[in-house]
Amino acid sequence: MSTTAPRNSPRPKLPNGVRIYAISDIHGCAHLLEQMFAVIDADMANSRPYRAIEVFLGDYIDRGPDSRRTLDLLIGRSRRRNTVFLKGNHEAYFTSVLEDPARATEWFKFGGLQTVMSYGVSATPGLGRDEQLDLVRELTSAMPPEHIAFLRQLRPTFTCGDFFFVHAGVRPGIPLSEQRESDLLWIRDEFLQSKRRFGKYVVHGHTPVRQAELLENRANIDTGAYATGNLTLLSIQGNSMLAI
Repeated sequence: MSTTAPRNSPRPKLPNGVRIYAISDIHGCAHLLEQMFAVIDADMANSRPYRAIEVFLGDYIDRGPDSRRTLDLLIGRSRRRNTVFLKGNHEAYFTSVLEDPARATEWFKFGGLQTVMSYGVSATPGLGRDEQLDLVRELTSAMPPEHIAFLRQLRPTFTCGDFFFVHAGVRPGIPLSEQRESDLLWIRDEFLQSKRRFGKYVVHGHTPVRQAELLENRANIDTGAYATGNLTLLSIQGNSMLAI
């Protein structure tokens, strides 16, 4: 199923010759990510854009069954393609758990247990503080160093032409250059309910929707892959947007 931008949109535009493929909120669904890579590869083989950029909007881990495989795929992709990896709130929380294992209890409540298990580490909810410390030590030992480095090096935003890519959204009324990272990773209602323009057209995920929403001021491409089996790919070239 595909969705195109509404005809009365402001028609944000990318620089000539640039095509962007954007994906958000993979959440450990490695099999769906592989399918989207195949779609991108076929599209590029058919049309051969001058410069293609693959932009990933965060939340690579947690909830879904295979966070480890997802990170392997993304890191491998970065070696062959022009890629940009943004930070999601799940990656931010994970790195905070590495610094403070006591936060593992909360992490488990929103999908961290599945990430731990994907690395072959056994874990159950309700661990005591000492058990949490041991668990985090075991997890960091089981994780390839390149996975931890990848998660620590993610960037908060990416801008190209008239488009601003971010995980969750932006706070209305604040210039894009002055946004707080907490809003970029976590914001919902204030952003989602705003009808104002943000300085650039915002492409985001974070809040699941039944199908991609291409609105006048923003595009939400989080279609809840881990729960729905639907991972959305947004293709942008010139002033054309297509969600698949």
